[in-house]
Amino acid sequence: MFENTMPRYEILSEDSMAVLDRGWRRIVSELGVEFMKPEAVELFKAAGMRTDGDKVFFDPDFVLEQVAKAPREFDIQARNPEHSVHIGGNSMVFSSVYGPPFVRQGEIRRDATMEDYRNFAKLAQSFSAMDSVGGVVCEPSDAPLDSRHLDMLYAAMTLTDKFYMGNVVSGTRAQDTIAMSEILFGGREAIERTPVCISLVNCNSPLRWDDRMLEAQFEYAKAMQPVVLTPFLLMGAMSPVSIPSTLAQQIAETLTGIALTQLIRPGAPVVFGSFLSNIDMQSGSPQFGTPESAIGLLCTGQIARHFNLPFRTGGGLNSSQTADAQAAFESLMTMLPTFLAGTNFVMHTAGWLEGGLVAGFEKYVIDMQILESLQREFTPVEFTDEELAFGAHEEVGAGGHFLGAEHTMERFRTCFYRPFLWNSDNFERWTRLGARDTVERAREIYEKKLEEYEQPPLDEAIREELEEYVVRRRAELGD
Repeated sequence: MFENTMPRYEILSEDSMAVLDRGWRRIVSELGVEFMKPEAVELFKAAGMRTDGDKVFFDPDFVLEQVAKAPREFDIQARNPEHSVHIGGNSMVFSSVYGPPFVRQGEIRRDATMEDYRNFAKLAQSFSAMDSVGGVVCEPSDAPLDSRHLDMLYAAMTLTDKFYMGNVVSGTRAQDTIAMSEILFGGREAIERTPVCISLVNCNSPLRWDDRMLEAQFEYAKAMQPVVLTPFLLMGAMSPVSIPSTLAQQIAETLTGIALTQLIRPGAPVVFGSFLSNIDMQSGSPQFGTPESAIGLLCTGQIARHFNLPFRTGGGLNSSQTADAQAAFESLMTMLPTFLAGTNFVMHTAGWLEGGLVAGFEKYVIDMQILESLQREFTPVEFTDEELAFGAHEEVGAGGHFLGAEHTMERFRTCFYRPFLWNSDNFERWTRLGARDTVERAREIYEKKLEEYEQPPLDEAIREELEEYVVRRRAELGD
C-alpha cells in the first residue's frame, strides 16, 4: 500500500461543481434510475421514493442522507497482516487487471486458462508494489462456467496472502465468496468486523442497475464487505459526448447505488467507482489513455472528495493489441492522473491490453515498472543541510567530477532508483548482451518470477476445509 501525500490536482472550480450538482440532481429526480431487482425497488419505495415499475425517482437530499452513512475510510484485512490495506485518505491500493477472456504471451494471443490465472496470482504475490491479485484477472475458459469462480477464489486465497476481490456474477457466487472467506478468516463475525475482500458492482449505463449485480451487492452489503459502485461510461456510447454530462450521469448512477447499499445495511463500506473514457467516433471502438479520460479521472477524484467518499478509477488502461510503445504510453497517460488524483483503489494496474480483452504477461511486468517509478516520483522529499553535499564541492573543486568523491562512494548504491526493466546500457554493451527489447526483458522477468515463486504458508486444516468446500459446491453446481 502506497501513501500519496502529494497535493491533489484540483481541476474543477466551484462554479463547475455547482453545474455538476444541478445535473445529477435533475437526472435522479426527473429521469430516474432503473433497479432490476424488485427488492431494491421496494427498499426505496418504503423509504418514501416514488417508483414506477423498475424505475426509482429520487429526492436528491435523501440520496445525500444515505451517502453520508457510508464510512469515509475503512480497512481490508489480508491473511498476512503485513499485506492488509487501508481504503481512503492518502492510501493508494493497487490491484491487477480484471475481466479479460484472452491472454497474450509474446506473439501468442489465446483463450485464458486456469493455469494462466494461477500464474497471474503468483506474479501478484511476487511484486511487492501490487497489493492484490484482484478478481477475474483472466477468465479461464478451460474451467466449468458455473464453478470456475470457486477455483479462482481458492487460487487467490492460497497462492497469495494478500486480499482479493469477490465474484459478482450472481448472488450465489457472492455467497460462495463470503463462505470461503469465513473459512479463511475464522467466521462471519471476523469478516464483518474488518472486511477481507472488495467487489466490483457495475452499473449498466445509462441509468440501469442489473439484477445479477444487485444480487451480489445485497450479499456483500449484508456481510459488511465493501463494494465498488462503478458506472461503465464510454462517452458517445453509454453517455453523451460531453465530459460534464458524463460526470453528472456518473454521479447520479454512483450515488444511487451507494444509497441502496446504505438501505441494505447502514454503514456498509463502499467506494465511489469510475470507469470513464470515450469511443473512437469513426470506428466506434473504445479508446483508453485519451486526454478526455484523464480529465474525467481528475474530475472524479475531486467529486469523490466532495462527497467524502473513497474512490476508484484509473489503472494501466490502453487500446493497443500488444505490449508496444502505444500500450506503455497510453497506460502512463492513465496512471499519471491516477496518482495526481490520489486514487484510493486502483483496478487494472497491471496486465491490461486491447481495451481490456487481453491480460498480457509481458505487459504486467511493464506496468509494474511504471507503478514502481510513479511511486518513487510521488514520494515527497525532505531536504537537509547534509544533502547539500558542500564537502563534496570542497573535495572536487571547479572543473572536476564527482564519480569518485567520498559523498558519491558512500551513496552510489542507493542514491537513485534503479529500474528493474528499463535498460540504459550503451549500444555496444546492449548488442553484446543480445540486443533484447523491452518485451523480451519483461518476458525473462516474469518467467524468473514464476520460477522463483514461493507459496505463502497456510494452516493445513484451513486449506483442507477450503478444498472440501470447493469440491462440495462444484458437485452441487453440477460440475
